[in-house]
Amino acid sequence: MSAQAPRPTVVVVTGLSGAGKSQALHALEDLGFFCVDNLPTLLAPEAVALCERGGMTRMALGIDVRVREFLGEIGHVLRELEAGGQRELEVLFLDASDEKLLHRFSESRRPHPLAAESGHEGALAVLDGVRIERERLSPLRAGATRVIDTTNTSVHELRRILVAHFGPASGGAPRMVTRVVSFGFKYGTPVDADVVLDVRFLDNPYFVPELKNMTGLDEPVARHVLTAPETQEFLKRTRDLLAFVMPKYEREGKSYLTIAIGCTGGRHRSVVIADALARELSPQSGPSLAVVHRDVNRGNVAPPVSMVPTPAAPPSSPDDTHEERLSALELKGATTPPPTVAPSATSLRGGR
Repeated sequence: MSAQAPRPTVVVVTGLSGAGKSQALHALEDLGFFCVDNLPTLLAPEAVALCERGGMTRMALGIDVRVREFLGEIGHVLRELEAGGQRELEVLFLDASDEKLLHRFSESRRPHPLAAESGHEGALAVLDGVRIERERLSPLRAGATRVIDTTNTSVHELRRILVAHFGPASGGAPRMVTRVVSFGFKYGTPVDADVVLDVRFLDNPYFVPELKNMTGLDEPVARHVLTAPETQEFLKRTRDLLAFVMPKYEREGKSYLTIAIGCTGGRHRSVVIADALARELSPQSGPSLAVVHRDVNRGNVAPPVSMVPTPAAPPSSPDDTHEERLSALELKGATTPPPTVAPSATSLRGGR
């Protein structure tokens, strides 16, 4: 018997102006919700139905005092959104103290949405606007499934609260996508790297004649690198580090994590270590883990002499000498032309 599909989730984000509704919607959007702000309440059920027909099952609606007279219909609208239990409905109400709201409006220098209705000017207009807003939103606050007081809560803390409630740990949001990227330092560090590990301290297969023309995707190179005791110690310590930090990154609501493994040219050591780490991390990350070997096809050297036809070029070309000099010096930041072959990307289940 197949598992029953989860019910669509609708989150109504409301609360006082300046309490953090916009930041809450941004956080929910990062968690995969389709978000609509300042929607007239009477249009909310129709908007949600349209989203469901488009295959969207996680929606967040920003409803606040700006919808004015439509707030009188909020009870009926919430019942329609719940659809007799066919949808998971949550009403998230953000609140803060009057003093904190006044301070935030003073910092942003923005007028309160209801300041013009208070009949006053200056600082008192904000406080009067807050008072009117509290009265109008009282039915929503009474029906809220969760009230968050942001008086002493930073933007980052609010995001953590929402990630904990609606994120991957809740079983709703998609898991953080993790990429393990091998690269060569002489071609530059990946610009999107979150964690960079340097493995140039390991013995370089480039200087082993029978391994020089291979890559870390070949079994002899992988065996040469992995059988070294310092490699095993490095993998153990790195595995423990990543096992500690990766759940923390996911808890913070990070959507993508890139772990970059670098050696000199990105063809031998970094490729082997990236594949080995990916195998270690696979049980934790599952299908949301990918391996990319960015530079494995850069700087290809000439094939072995036995594979070259009789009228072959000289065995030691200027390009070979230049490439070997670069590797021996372990240069950082050296530049080379772009590769003639696109870098390969292999997933855990497809590559070696």
